[in-house]
Amino acid sequence: MERGRRLGPVLLTVLLDLLGFGLVIPLLSYYSEQFGATPFQVTCLMASYSLAQFVFAPVWGGLSDRIGRRPVMLISIGGTALGLAAFALAPSLLWLFVARIATGMCAANIGTAQAYVADVTQPKDRAKGMGMIGAAFGVGFSFGPWVGGELSAYGLAVPIWAAAGLSAVNFVWALFGLPESRPLEARAKVPRVRDPRVIVSALGHPAVGAAIGLTFVATFAFAMLESSFSLVAEHQWHMDAVGVGRLFGVIGTIGIVIQGGLIGRLSRRFGERVLVGVGYAGTAAGMLTLGFAASSAAIWTGCVLIAIGNSLSTPSLQALISQGAGDHQGALMGVNQSLGALARTTAPPLGGAAFARIGSGAPMVVGAALMAIALLISIPATRRARPREA
Repeated sequence: MERGRRLGPVLLTVLLDLLGFGLVIPLLSYYSEQFGATPFQVTCLMASYSLAQFVFAPVWGGLSDRIGRRPVMLISIGGTALGLAAFALAPSLLWLFVARIATGMCAANIGTAQAYVADVTQPKDRAKGMGMIGAAFGVGFSFGPWVGGELSAYGLAVPIWAAAGLSAVNFVWALFGLPESRPLEARAKVPRVRDPRVIVSALGHPAVGAAIGLTFVATFAFAMLESSFSLVAEHQWHMDAVGVGRLFGVIGTIGIVIQGGLIGRLSRRFGERVLVGVGYAGTAAGMLTLGFAASSAAIWTGCVLIAIGNSLSTPSLQALISQGAGDHQGALMGVNQSLGALARTTAPPLGGAAFARIGSGAPMVVGAALMAIALLISIPATRRARPREA
């Protein structure tokens, strides 16, 4: 019971963090185009954020194994507030890139938050705990983009300032409300890691290496869609930032329902391996639907399928990885986040190029094909992960 109560502070921390991030999503392409950004540069701007996360996620995760989760969360949250403020004050496209990189560097703390959840949950409840992190994501992606879209009517910089303000509130909350979850004796057992080949070592982990590699494939597929979504909505579906925000709001609500209330029961009944496969199949179907969408009904159908699929697969795969991580929760979850960030770094430019050279639906169709490949890879990859304990 005590462990369950300790989830509250970190979940609220993640919720506030993601609300601030979500506020910026529906207006990023509109905002950067004010500085003369091309569609390719818009997707590169998204990629720069993820590149910084790729570099710093294992750094934050490994550091949290050694010095504790709390100080890492405080440093990263405070830096996020400053990076968002710099983004709102940007006088040029170059400044946008610098601020976005700084924000991505500081926001690479989700692996640390997942390690915090692993610290305070039993293995049999791990999927439920990771699902609650996913639900916090869902709330952020529901209300964040929706509120950001509504605020954009008063100026595109207004939601960015709101996001910076939320991050500042988040810092104050974490300073006074987030306790340390990692015992001092556990921190003392973890050596200082300086080897840049830590990602290669993680991929070679006998229990979860293949599952961590799967994170890259699946995230790459999803990022093909994610990076071009607002471009397609603006230029193909003729939606404004307000409309995009409302669409994200409904998608996020589905995520809240599944990850916040259903994922624990579903994982106990079917197991995480089954949910990963079903989730990838649903996401692939949704991406393919969006790739050829010519009506509002098709757009909504594709988005609902993606929301359901992602809500099933993501926390289930994270739970499998966490169960086999042992004493290096922070490091391995950090590497897992880092590979996801690497996928979001490399996929957006390809999505932007496909959008510009092939057609608006191309990134989504390619993403669907890659997600189908992820489904095939998931069969052996999740089998190698340690079974859920009773």
